[in-house]
Amino acid sequence: MFHIFQYRPLRLITQTSLSSVCLKLMLSRPVAFAQIWKSWFSSHSLLGNKNIILMGPPGAGKTTVGRIVGQKLDCPVIDIDDNVLETAWNMSVSEKLQDVGYEEFLEEEGKALLQFSASGSVISLSGSNPMHAAGMQHVKKDGIVVYLDVPTTVIMSRLKSMQVDRIVGLTPGTALRDILQFRKQFYKRWYDIRVFCGEDVAAEVVAEKVLDAVKRYQDSELETFISTRCSRSGRSVEKDSHRYFSDVVIQGLAPDGGLFVPERGLPKFTAGDWQGLIEATYIERAQVILERCIHPADIPASKLAEIIGTAYGENFSCSKVAPVRHLAGNQFLLELFHGPTASFKDFALQLMPHLFAYCIPRSCNYLILVATSGDTGSAVLDGFSRLDDADKQRIAVMNFFPEDGVSPIQKSQMIGCQKENAWSVGVKSDFDFCQTAIKQIFNNSEFTGFLTVEYGTALGAANSINWARLLPQIVYHASAYLDLVHQNIIPFGSPVDICIPTGNFGNILAAFYAKMMGIPIRKCICASNENNVLTDFIRTGVYDLRGRKLISTFSPAVDILKSSNLERYLHLIANEDGQLVTQLFNQLENQGHFQLRKDLLEKLQQDLVAGCCSDEDCLAAIHSVYTTTGYILDTHTAVAKVVADRLQDRTCPIIISSTAHYSKFAPAILRALRIAEINQNPLSQLHLLSSYGALPPIHWGLLETLKKTGNGDHQVCAADMSVLMYHIETLIQSHFM
Repeated sequence: MFHIFQYRPLRLITQTSLSSVCLKLMLSRPVAFAQIWKSWFSSHSLLGNKNIILMGPPGAGKTTVGRIVGQKLDCPVIDIDDNVLETAWNMSVSEKLQDVGYEEFLEEEGKALLQFSASGSVISLSGSNPMHAAGMQHVKKDGIVVYLDVPTTVIMSRLKSMQVDRIVGLTPGTALRDILQFRKQFYKRWYDIRVFCGEDVAAEVVAEKVLDAVKRYQDSELETFISTRCSRSGRSVEKDSHRYFSDVVIQGLAPDGGLFVPERGLPKFTAGDWQGLIEATYIERAQVILERCIHPADIPASKLAEIIGTAYGENFSCSKVAPVRHLAGNQFLLELFHGPTASFKDFALQLMPHLFAYCIPRSCNYLILVATSGDTGSAVLDGFSRLDDADKQRIAVMNFFPEDGVSPIQKSQMIGCQKENAWSVGVKSDFDFCQTAIKQIFNNSEFTGFLTVEYGTALGAANSINWARLLPQIVYHASAYLDLVHQNIIPFGSPVDICIPTGNFGNILAAFYAKMMGIPIRKCICASNENNVLTDFIRTGVYDLRGRKLISTFSPAVDILKSSNLERYLHLIANEDGQLVTQLFNQLENQGHFQLRKDLLEKLQQDLVAGCCSDEDCLAAIHSVYTTTGYILDTHTAVAKVVADRLQDRTCPIIISSTAHYSKFAPAILRALRIAEINQNPLSQLHLLSSYGALPPIHWGLLETLKKTGNGDHQVCAADMSVLMYHIETLIQSHFM
């Protein structure tokens, strides 16, 4: 018998030894034993001595689904309302509620739950059971709690058709919707597994979802990660190459120099799953999507919900978090700049620090190394500085950026975001050097080993090479599509194109992942500035850095020649051929170029199209959009706007990712708006822009940071690996020792 534990921080499932009878049968008649074992496992191993506990609002279908699950497992089914409460009270639940009133009913119901005991059963709770803490603690210790999460509008429709006009808590003057929304906080407190149920999902289908979810909960071995450079024997991978989500968050870069990817791919959502999220908030969408991508053995669902609520709650200035705004014609802007540091990087970097802090061993210190072309630096510094005091003592951040390769406001922001556990270092080189240097430091086992032995400190990565950076970006691409459906712009299932200013390939890869998970994205459009190596590659299949020099443009966040996350995409379209990926990127490193096979280029061009934009066209687009709409694009969004205008066929909506707030690039914006005299003080530039009364308003967080920055200091170093390692060791000595 297997004993399934509610939470397994060490990923261990304890197993008693087989009985002597089973052992003899296994040895003497292996085929017969296998058949018996398979039959037993299919009907009983999901339970053992544990219960499957179905929880959800009235009308969620707990009773019906419970009966089906019980039939499939051939185990007892217990309905708390019918088999426990009404038996104990000798009256119906509705009569009891009418007899004692709301508050007394909850207490009586909780007392009955405390007296209840069962094992190896499927239990359907009442809709109000989760509101009694002691009662829920009692039943939860003996089972796996499955939350049947049904949209509120669907529940209201079901209750109306069932002619239910009274539920616990519904008093005169209280709206049913408000009661149902109020109850959600209690359901979210107790569940181990969420099963999301759309409007027209049959109970049989929900029951299968429950069984699949419980199997997933029990077996985290199915959700492992491999390196993009991992060699396969046939279709198998060496077991010591496997990593779990918690491992890849901590390690960042794979030991062989590749990037981690899910071995079995990302989960697929049905059309019904997505449609059930149309009316959900951004936080609710994030919870549902990320729960399916992060195994509860790594981060329990309740903890993940807490982390997501912290990340996307008060830290974002817009209640919608990532709103979609109509720009003109069939073009829509996905505004990704409402976080504390005014760029799309906040979506990952308000979340990732908390994931990282949860996953790392409590006994070890970690130094996070970051390379930035502009926006990542301040987002990392801000995100890790929001950890609680205990975590800040054991987790520090060092941010390397090209000293002369970011905008003045970006630099001021990175200096202003320095805190007691977060520092910035300017490097006299470009972003590609910073990113390559960090990769080499991670792969320098002598140096990393020295830091561990001498200082008890390990290195971690927060660049988009870290899977935990990439994963949260999937959510806002999915959410943007759902918002268009919710606004009645399109019916669900109609395609959209997405255009993204692209440098390191992470954002556009996240959009492609959203497509793989079931969002109807037709084309992902890659928008380059004058550093158009990606555009050339997508058009020709040749990635060629020979003779290329990085050009400093008005859109510095995409001033990149080596796009790290491209490796993940190529691994995917090459059918996970790690040997080929290794060959391509070794050739790029050693010879400065590689060329895709014709079949892979054809696959790539089915997914991606690309175009590029000059600085002149970028500024012209900012001016044109402002004069016609009163809206100011930032320089990166303007690059995407120019490319979208050139490449879209206008047969479907196109969502342009607005990746940063224009305030961060004030000198270029003022030039685009044809302001003759520009004050060099960043704060003065923002005040000048605010006087235009344009949309969106000046970013609140950026303005506050610049007010605090003044003449803040930061360290500057030469483009030399030994110098960077010296700075790393010095910081470790000062913070952790």
